[in-house]
Amino acid sequence: MAKKRVQHIFMLTREYDGLAGAGGIKDFSRQLAEALVRRGNRVSVLLPFYGFIDPRRFAFEKTAGSFEVDMPYVGRFRREAVIIWATTLNGVDIYLAEADRYREKQGVYAYTDEDCGDDPHNQKGMPHYDYFAMNVLLQKAAIAMIIRMGEKPEIIHCQDGHTAILPAMIREIGGYRHYFDGTGCVVTVHNAGRGYHQEIGDLAFAETLTGLPSRIILGNLLDGKFDPLLAASPYSLMNTVSENYARELRETDDDALTGWLGHKLLNRGVVLEGVTNGINPADYDPSAPENLGLAAAFSPLQKSFAGKRRCRAALVKELGTAGSQTVAQTGFLDSRPTLPLLTFVGRLTPQKGVDKMISALEALLPMDRKFQVLIQGSGSVEIENRLVALAGDKRYRGRVCLLRGYDQSLAARIYAAGDFFLLPSQYEPCGLTDFIAQLFGNLPIVHHVGGLVKIIDGKTGLAYRPHTSAALLAAILRAFELFRRSPDRIGVMRQAAVRHIYQHYTWDIVVERYLQLYKKALRMADDFQAVAPPKKQ
Repeated sequence: MAKKRVQHIFMLTREYDGLAGAGGIKDFSRQLAEALVRRGNRVSVLLPFYGFIDPRRFAFEKTAGSFEVDMPYVGRFRREAVIIWATTLNGVDIYLAEADRYREKQGVYAYTDEDCGDDPHNQKGMPHYDYFAMNVLLQKAAIAMIIRMGEKPEIIHCQDGHTAILPAMIREIGGYRHYFDGTGCVVTVHNAGRGYHQEIGDLAFAETLTGLPSRIILGNLLDGKFDPLLAASPYSLMNTVSENYARELRETDDDALTGWLGHKLLNRGVVLEGVTNGINPADYDPSAPENLGLAAAFSPLQKSFAGKRRCRAALVKELGTAGSQTVAQTGFLDSRPTLPLLTFVGRLTPQKGVDKMISALEALLPMDRKFQVLIQGSGSVEIENRLVALAGDKRYRGRVCLLRGYDQSLAARIYAAGDFFLLPSQYEPCGLTDFIAQLFGNLPIVHHVGGLVKIIDGKTGLAYRPHTSAALLAAILRAFELFRRSPDRIGVMRQAAVRHIYQHYTWDIVVERYLQLYKKALRMADDFQAVAPPKKQ
């Protein structure tokens, strides 16, 4: 058989940067799609038409693709109407699936203040109660849309557990199986941690809604629940977002954090590929401050940092006693430009190691009075309350500032102002904020785990093991020692960090790995015959 060329990639995702985002999937989806287009590929992307998306802003138009999708519940036949909207952004064909269950949502995965009302399901921060139906509808809409348009992409690239059932659907449901004969599937696991699989315990509901045979539902259980990532494994090439995270899931006890998904895949003979995410450095280039809302230009690559000091001064002034206008602020920072500034931007959760970070800061703040801390994010109530207490402590007045919530422009100003960026994650599939921090001359201090092993200790940042507050505290003290005694070395490290990104981690480099995976997936599709998944281990 002649080798097929990968020409058309159809990407299915719940997030896309600039349209809908909640985490790293948005950046991955857009940046990989655009890198593929630059390589000469045709790329189509489908995501839900959430209630917060304004179609006029991006010139979306309704297409002829309006149809009904079978969405039966147990004992009840149902259909849901879907309308497809389309536009082209940076060469990528973007499609939105409009449906009632999407338009009524103001958050990608969880309820927001706007969603909250009399419905007891709608509690701020809680996952959507119909998450599984939202996922299945998107996957069925993708299949219907592709068929109705007469397309046959060489590759369907599914992002995380939200879209991972599709490979099983197109291989095990008769009409689909024949149409998609020869189409390869890739499933990228962005986070294999517990709670991220999109699993469901109601097995009868899963079987009825997906239309999959019971042997598929019962053959892909993890902790007694139907697991979409397991279901994808016989029908797709699977990868995760760093080489080291793939290794940890297959070879270490860290896989306990996934419910042992990695080891179950290993027992099935599934090769979980690892491809470390890339980044587009131009999107975070402080030498073009007008694009990022920065007060001044600077360049870590050229070891030019005068503008970085001006950025810090402007941010300190902005966060003065009047406080931020876009997030809930506790505390402020005095103007003390010669002191090292520790920064954090992210989710305030134990997975991100914030509990360890708080304990380290509680020990360090009374010990060393010559540093400042700036934190932005939101998360668990318990962790937020601990940080509020820390930032509001009169002993640390002018030294600790907490910004609860998220503002992308404000985050850029924090990256630009900071000297060291804390990443004490319990586990981290890849990590993007370490890249962003480095591009802003903000050296990462990382728990050396998962994708964070790309930080080279003492050269492009600082790294530590084990996952304890004491180890983090020791790494921060090492950073302060460098800052105070070897400022020239700090400049060298900042420059080396940016060079390392340009040499290894731009999307135009990383995209080649995905093209290799697509070719493997095509070979798998050519060899595929519908089979039952392995018996329960």
